[in-house]
Amino acid sequence: MRGQDGGLRPGASQPGAVPLGTEPLGTEPLGTELLGAELLGAELGERATLVQFSSAFCQPCRATRRTLAEVAGMVEGVAHVEIDAERHLELVRELGIVRTPTVLVVDAGGRIVRRATGQPRKADVIAALGAAVRDEEARDA
Repeated sequence: MRGQDGGLRPGASQPGAVPLGTEPLGTEPLGTELLGAELLGAELGERATLVQFSSAFCQPCRATRRTLAEVAGMVEGVAHVEIDAERHLELVRELGIVRTPTVLVVDAGGRIVRRATGQPRKADVIAALGAAVRDEEARDA
């Protein structure tokens, strides 16, 4: 079963594991601006950024943090930024974040290219990053 964001809803195939959306969300993020350091509070990665929206008592957020940090450490030019959803309500509303964890894959230009809610699997994160980097390279060509 697919959720509104294009990813599988938790329980649809594997409990707790949600693939990052396989369909690009377009070239612009959901808001009117590109996501950059000023909005995220951290620098973007040279190739891509894994943006995680979390909340304090969210158990899947902790596992997601470990997975995304591990992938970012493995892939050159990729950064992991974790945002406390409760402290950044304006950004959460602008981006339509309704659950934690929500993971956005942001390309080097600040465009949201993949999105998922729930705890993603490591293999899905790597695949989404590969697609995001290829999409960015294709736009640059």
